[in-house]
Amino acid sequence: MQVSVKNKILLLTLGGLIAFLITACASKTPSSYYPSRDFRTDKSTSFEAKGTMKPYTINGKTYYPTVVEVGERAEGIASWYGPGFHGKKTSNGETYNQYAFTAAHKTLPMNTVLSVTNLNNGLKTQVRINDRGPFVDNRIIDLSKAAAEQIGMLQSGTAPVRLEVIGFGSVDGTPSRSYNTGDVVNNGRTYEGGVFMVQIGAFRYKEGADKTAKQYSSYQGYKAIVRTSTKDGLNRVFLTGFRSIEEARDFVNSGAFMGAFVVRE
Repeated sequence: MQVSVKNKILLLTLGGLIAFLITACASKTPSSYYPSRDFRTDKSTSFEAKGTMKPYTINGKTYYPTVVEVGERAEGIASWYGPGFHGKKTSNGETYNQYAFTAAHKTLPMNTVLSVTNLNNGLKTQVRINDRGPFVDNRIIDLSKAAAEQIGMLQSGTAPVRLEVIGFGSVDGTPSRSYNTGDVVNNGRTYEGGVFMVQIGAFRYKEGADKTAKQYSSYQGYKAIVRTSTKDGLNRVFLTGFRSIEEARDFVNSGAFMGAFVVRE
């Protein structure tokens, strides 16, 4: 069947338009189509607030650090930063280490501990906020190189992620509060006696917590237990049997469980 010149031109035009649309869609970056829902902020926060909780202005925009609760979630585009900042000071005065599991966020309180899930592949990591940023449109968090590598986004540079607040820590990564009991266990305080545990995981569904507890039911002489919080509904897995807070801290510092921390029962 012969095709007229007019029809050939029409077909070629349509083919070119389709190819253009396919290419345009394929070339979109995640930030151009993925909706962002960051953590809430309270614009009534006073400029008289202390330290890193004080509102600040970057490029004409004011950011209001706001207290959040365990279990709060956000979604958006993550990026990562590394070599150019390695060894320099972060916003809270620490020395940035691209091989540590830390991150920058515009408003979360310093030392907030987050679970980060790459929505492209399901890979997860945990990070502690110790810096401010990223001050780029449509980006919700800047991960360290180590964290980015763990969730498979080093090559892409960015990825859509889900963030969930799972705790709050201190400079050495040990949380200042147990969000199971509310007892202060660090922050420069010393406890004599008492029962100390190490949290090794937190799960929204109890099946995951039970599976982890079973896997580590007798780990290096410690016993795993599951406790469900009445406050946020999370199912937390703890190792028990530590004879002192020093022993528990040594266990955390051994790196056996990424993101593990000490709590006081």
